[in-house]
Amino acid sequence: MNNVMTEVDVLGATLAQIVLLTKKADTIKDALKDAATLPGGEKVYEGATFKATVISSDVKLVDYKKMLADLGVSAETVEKYTTTSARFSVKTTSR
Repeated sequence: MNNVMTEVDVLGATLAQIVLLTKKADTIKDALKDAATLPGGEKVYEGATFKATVISSDVKLVDYKKMLADLGVSAETVEKYTTTSARFSVKTTSR
């Protein structure tokens, strides 16, 4: 049991580090995106080891719930075509 508790602490500490590193990376990405969208802004940034390229794309999303409602598809019909499968996750919180 003690080994499992140690692994849980390692997991929690690792996840906390990932959160901090993700925030740091997102801040840098946001700065690059902001610079790239300025008039004449660069789209490619070269470091000593890595290169970052800012890519713009348009995304189309379909609101299926609204579309099905507009088409008069009943909740029962949607349920008929809906599948359920088991998913497992591990939620880790500090104490």
